[in-house]
Amino acid sequence: MPFLTRQPHDTAKPKAVAGPGAGPFGRGPGLRVLGAALALSTAWAGGATYYLVFHDEVLARFVSQQSTMQYGYESRIAALRFELERATVEQVTTRDGLATRLADLSRRQAALESRQGVLSALAGDPVASRLPELPAQVPAEDEIVREAAQRRPGATAKPFPTPEPVPAVDSPVEPLDLRGARESFRRTGLVVAHLARRLDGLAEAQSRAVAGIGASAGRTAQRLRGLVARTGLDPSRFESREPGLGGPLVPLGDDPFGIAAAQAQRAVTEAAALRRITETLPLRRPIAGDMPVSSTFGARLDPFTRGYAMHTGLDLRAETGEPAYATAAGRVTVADYNGGYGNMVEIDHGHGLATRYAHLSAYAVTPGQWVAAGALVGRVGSTGRSTGSHLHYETRIDGEPVDPQRFLRLADALAQVP
Repeated sequence: MPFLTRQPHDTAKPKAVAGPGAGPFGRGPGLRVLGAALALSTAWAGGATYYLVFHDEVLARFVSQQSTMQYGYESRIAALRFELERATVEQVTTRDGLATRLADLSRRQAALESRQGVLSALAGDPVASRLPELPAQVPAEDEIVREAAQRRPGATAKPFPTPEPVPAVDSPVEPLDLRGARESFRRTGLVVAHLARRLDGLAEAQSRAVAGIGASAGRTAQRLRGLVARTGLDPSRFESREPGLGGPLVPLGDDPFGIAAAQAQRAVTEAAALRRITETLPLRRPIAGDMPVSSTFGARLDPFTRGYAMHTGLDLRAETGEPAYATAAGRVTVADYNGGYGNMVEIDHGHGLATRYAHLSAYAVTPGQWVAAGALVGRVGSTGRSTGSHLHYETRIDGEPVDPQRFLRLADALAQVP
């Protein structure tokens, strides 16, 4: 290879290269590519430098943003949980309150049914209780909401609304839609309140009824006691040995109804006993019709001696053969001829009471026979110490004659006693 000879230094300006592609360092595509690469490298270097410089700050901001979002969601979830728990407590409290009220109503209903039985026994007739039927228990929350939803066409029964995605972290927590459940509880409460008012009304009606029964029985007992006393009889003579009684003790309690029921029971028992006494008294008429009296009880001029003498009964005008009737139920002790009485029938009515039917023309009973009130005992005549056909009728207490009018007048008064 030949040696290059050093040329003399030429200080003159180089000549311009004309035209495209004049040399490797001329203006053209290569230069543009080189510039683009240089710009890309610069951008990459800048981005890398930015990343290296600001990496920690970006990461911190990202983490902070995620934490803020997480805390927002957690706060919203906590708020929803609190609202759910509050609503649940509200429903449970309401349901428990309704259950307590229903249990109280059930106890009251049982007490009213027991009282109705007492009233029926006092009145002597079965009386319909007319008590309202109570639901067995308060339905659960889901049942109440389901029933409320079924009352709204197209509604879906569910205890609570279906949760939806949280739209935004800072959006307010909407209260749970419990209007259906609350409406059901409200309706149930209204029903319970209505039942309570009905039971209150029934309790008041029962109190008035037992007071009315007691007052009525008391008035009846008082009137019967007075009527029996007018006969000269002491009601205590009719008291018999108490029959055998028993059974479990079911106290009525010391409430006003129980006290009133006990008082009414005593009045009803006394009135019933006095009425049974009146049924044993000789109150019926011994002959049919108006029963005209030809001679009263007491002192009179004797038809035979024409002097004053004691007349121990009533003389009732009647034709021979007319029937004579027993004035009360009893057992025949005499059916025979008895001196001045002529043909006589005597009936023992118990408790020291007896009646006599004298001057009969015929007997219709025999000694020892039990006869009912109003039974035929014989036929009117004029046997014995008699001036003509009539019925001599006597009433005796413990063997002593008393005025039969005491008892015969009592019959009309008893007819006015309820």
